[in-house]
Parts: sequence; C-alpha cells; structure tokens
Amino acid sequence: MAALRLASSITLCPAAAAASPSSAAAPRAASFACAVARGLPSLRLAAPRRRRGDIGRPSAAGAEAAAENYATALTEVAAESDSLDATVADMEKLEKIFAEEAIAEFFDNPTVPREEKTALIDEIAKSSELQPHTVNFLNVVIDNTRASLMPQIVREFETAYNALTGTEEAVVTSVVQLESQDLAQIATHVQNITGAANVRIKTRLDPELIAGFTVQYGRDSSNFIDMSVRKQIAEITSEFEMPSVNLEV
Repeated sequence: MAALRLASSITLCPAAAAASPSSAAAPRAASFACAVARGLPSLRLAAPRRRRGDIGRPSAAGAEAAAENYATALTEVAAESDSLDATVADMEKLEKIFAEEAIAEFFDNPTVPREEKTALIDEIAKSSELQPHTVNFLNVVIDNTRASLMPQIVREFETAYNALTGTEEAVVTSVVQLESQDLAQIATHVQNITGAANVRIKTRLDPELIAGFTVQYGRDSSNFIDMSVRKQIAEITSEFEMPSVNLEV
C-alpha cells in the first residue's frame, strides 16, 4: 500500500525512501549541508553584504533565490541523514510559528540582543521537539537576518520534499478540525485520483463554509473539491432564484 502522510502529524504507514537530491545546489548551500551533516553546528552561511543605508527587505527575486538556497541546503542535510519525514514535520511546526509576523520581526531586529533570540530559539526547539539539525538551521537563518523568509523557505522545502518522495499535497479546509479517519479517507481519495505514491494533508479552518469541507490539490492547488454546505446552499438558492418583480406602492 502506498504511504499516506498527513501534515497534521498522522502517519498511516512508512514513507517511501528518499532519492538523492539534485547536486546543482549553490556552493554556499552545499557547504552548509555537508557541515551540518558532519555535526559542525558553529558553521554559518555568509550573510550578503549590504550597502550603506540598505536596510530594507530583499527584493522579491532575491528573496525567492535566497529561500531556495536555504531550502536546498536543508533538503541535502535531511536526505543525507535519512530524516526527510522528520524534517518536513519540523518545518510544518516552524511554518505555524513564523506565521506570526511579530516573530520574524523580533528575530530580524538588530537591536534585540542575541541572548534574547537564543532564549526564544531554545524555547521553540524544546516546545516543538525540533531535531538538532533543524535547530542549527534555524540559527543560521536568524544569524543572517532571514527570519522573514521562513514561510518561503518552508514552501521551497516542502516542494523539494514532495518531489523527492513522490508526494501529493492536499489542503483540506473545514469549519472544525476533522477526525483522523476522515482525513485518511480524503487522503485515499486524492491518492486514487492522482496516482501519487504518498499524500500529505494540510488542514485549515474556515467558519464561512458553515459545514462540510473543501479539498485543494495538484499543481498550484488548481484542482478543487467542494463538499461544503455553503456550496449546497448556493446551488439551492440558484435553483429557486426568481426574476425580480417591481411592486408599485
């Protein structure tokens, strides 16, 4: 049976073995990956030089390239240490944490003492039970004032993970958190439709659906399954829609 993995940390069966990632990573990313794999936590990526007065965030193109480099480095570490599944679980946790813009602003703020940042990193690592190489990676990102890129880094890493493991990602949106067995059934349905080796389910809440759920999957989440009550109400309303009548008073 093909592996079905839910992003909400529910594992139905072991994930497929990861293939070796591409060797086309940038030298800086590769150096970081190899160093972390050898257990050298003191190594840090060189931060790009900034011109005097350049205190803004990187351009969109620069941010995308930087996020890809960081994600590539982490992918290499995870693949070499056979910990892709554990690492993607770590990144899912960090995605939720860094969804709070204040977190990234705190870490990227040069006026905040490094000791305070270290204390918060330690707290995050302990509460989220992050792997040592993920903690080291987080330190690298923060030391280079790239915390604001964490959401992009997570997306890039997940894209690499999905490609390496033959995984289809599906986003399930519902009013309340669905039970594990319900998510497993959805994962099985998506797998049957796509023929993917593995399926990862990400969950989101949206009270406007009233009840039921929606599922987005495929390239750029272009495929959509709508099983919400909101849709049913819209369909019923359209069936009973009557032409407007002008009433004279």
